[in-house]
Amino acid sequence: MIPFNKPYLSGNELENIKASVLSGKISGDGMFTKKCNRYFEEKYGFQKVLLTTSCTDALELSALLLEIKQGDEVIMPSYTFVSTANAFALRGATIRFIDSCSDSPNMDVAQIESLINEKTKAIVVMHYAGIACEMDTVMALADKYNLFVVEDAAQAIDSFYKGKPLGAIGHLGAFSFHETKNIVSGEGGMIAVNDSRFALRSEIIREKGTNRSAFFRGEVDKYGWVEAGSSFLPSDIIAAFLSAQLDNLEEIQRRRKAIWQQYWDGLLRLEQTGKLRLPNIPDYATNNAHMFYVICTNLDERGALIQHLKQHNIHSVFHYLSLHASPYFHEKHDGRPLPWTDFYTDTLLRLPLFYELTDEQVQYIVHHILQFFE
Repeated sequence: MIPFNKPYLSGNELENIKASVLSGKISGDGMFTKKCNRYFEEKYGFQKVLLTTSCTDALELSALLLEIKQGDEVIMPSYTFVSTANAFALRGATIRFIDSCSDSPNMDVAQIESLINEKTKAIVVMHYAGIACEMDTVMALADKYNLFVVEDAAQAIDSFYKGKPLGAIGHLGAFSFHETKNIVSGEGGMIAVNDSRFALRSEIIREKGTNRSAFFRGEVDKYGWVEAGSSFLPSDIIAAFLSAQLDNLEEIQRRRKAIWQQYWDGLLRLEQTGKLRLPNIPDYATNNAHMFYVICTNLDERGALIQHLKQHNIHSVFHYLSLHASPYFHEKHDGRPLPWTDFYTDTLLRLPLFYELTDEQVQYIVHHILQFFE
């Protein structure tokens, strides 16, 4: 079976983990954590970076920083992972879901303004497949109505909008290093703080509501409980693993993009003949090759294609289920139809994409997809 995903190992992960253990500090904010934080700040220009135990934690930390509370409204896409919504629902916010675009699973930013009212506190965008949402409109609306913007950039490391790194445009950005992402640490995540108002509080909330980080920098003579917080720090062992991945980021990206392009070239004629749709990359966005997906005509066709590929030992995977129609939320939804979200729920199919996928395997997968449609 060709798996859907296989985590990439650079070869230095175990050496880094050993070094972390021998350093005598394997809890949070050890030497590899600090190294990773500096890497992201220097390479992508984030004002402040803090590793977290997951992207979910980075999103929950964002909700705490924005002081989301009961009665606040937060606008976000319905076609996203449940963590995007959970982080704000946990604070008591009312979630207002936006439909996807007709030509992309990303949220339709043209629909945002109609949902803004005096209760709106934040807009959360999710860059699906690492492809940027149209951020100029989002940020203009945030400025116009004095709203905060959080970028769920879980899939978007090393991807850009008009030359600016995703996760660096909104007030806060959240990233994932789950084993299915381009660079991984098993579990793990990161918050990018792009607004100086949140720089100190992000450290405090992440450190259980204490000013412990300032104490270790010698800025205060003792530390204590200064605000409600939680523990979002990953072990330095996780950061050690991630650091080895970062040393190989360019090579990882080179290979993933080559695989993505092979899929595109091999399947393009199916799009040209209207048999399926391929990913849309707008002019303002770059492609970080996080995933390659195809869009079928309907649910039955997608199910048949999944079975066809499975019969030939290829593991393909559908993706999100519409959050507005979920068992938990459907009675809370305001009733607006979100047809494109439901369409992608039924028709989008992800293909295997990982560093060790060979050219021969890609061609094998392409062959069997062509065989299915032709």
